[in-house]
Amino acid sequence: MPRVREIEVFRLTLPYGRRPESILVRLTDHGGMTGWGEVVEPGLDKAWTTLEESLAPALVGVDWEHPDELDTISRGGSVADMACWDLWARMRGVPLAHALGGSRTSLMATVRIAGDRSLESLVARVNQQVCGGYAHVTLDVHPGWDVEPVRAVRQAFPGLAMSVDAQAAYTEIDALVALDSYDIAVIERPFGTTDPVTHAILQDRVSAAVAVEAGSDAELAAHVSAGSARALLLRPARFPSLSDVRRVHDRAMAAGWEILCAGGQGTGLARAATVAVAAMPGCTLPCDVTQPPRSAQIVTPPVGAAGGVVAVPLTQPGLGHTVDEARLRRLATMSFTA
Repeated sequence: MPRVREIEVFRLTLPYGRRPESILVRLTDHGGMTGWGEVVEPGLDKAWTTLEESLAPALVGVDWEHPDELDTISRGGSVADMACWDLWARMRGVPLAHALGGSRTSLMATVRIAGDRSLESLVARVNQQVCGGYAHVTLDVHPGWDVEPVRAVRQAFPGLAMSVDAQAAYTEIDALVALDSYDIAVIERPFGTTDPVTHAILQDRVSAAVAVEAGSDAELAAHVSAGSARALLLRPARFPSLSDVRRVHDRAMAAGWEILCAGGQGTGLARAATVAVAAMPGCTLPCDVTQPPRSAQIVTPPVGAAGGVVAVPLTQPGLGHTVDEARLRRLATMSFTA
């Protein structure tokens, strides 16, 4: 029976891009076993305050058999919930992917391609990824940069599996319907509104699967009831617990929807949790765990795609990765122990 003896919390500034921040939690039980969790931007100030003032002290000394039992304590603290799942799986000697119900040993990955200064440059960047082993790409589109870039990539790569991410930039459907002529697999996040009816109109007009991003089981239920999509963009970091993630996964799967797992930047731990979720049976679409650069990670082995494939760690229990604690402490700007 796990019983947390100590909780260490670290806030890190990561050495890449705009120097994003991340919070890591390390749980240690009375037998010396550890579990790790991570939460990435946004909302770190609130997460830190919650951990320091209530969540971390409440978890110390509590006996529990399964992470679900800590729902009332850890709710609102996804980073602590992840650490509890990691600890629980490690104590049982099972990979987190298996603990969540996953069975895949590897995942097909997509790589996201942002808009470019020219069509020629865009095609060259796609070619670079294809040569690197990717068999699926996701193009970012927005009004004014949609039909032409998709047409250019399709003409250059007739057999390439391709999706688009509209990043909630559209209010009209005409351009999105036009993309359907270029054998698009998925149209992700088409509209800024979460109104299921708006999405249902688009889904009725296109053969591609419309993918909505739901932040709760109730939100997904409304979309399923309205027939507003055929795919779910699932970001585990948006949910307060991995049990909530699993419930949403199960609802989408029962509805016959496909699922794309995405997200989890930071040091690699959050992405490792995304990989574990993506191993579940309903997650049939290529996953997105390709950013940030591996040099920014503090876990071994690093998390990401190689040749367009992401390995699911099955030889080690829990998240399946070792944290470089010396580097963690060098990058930490704040920390406390409960």
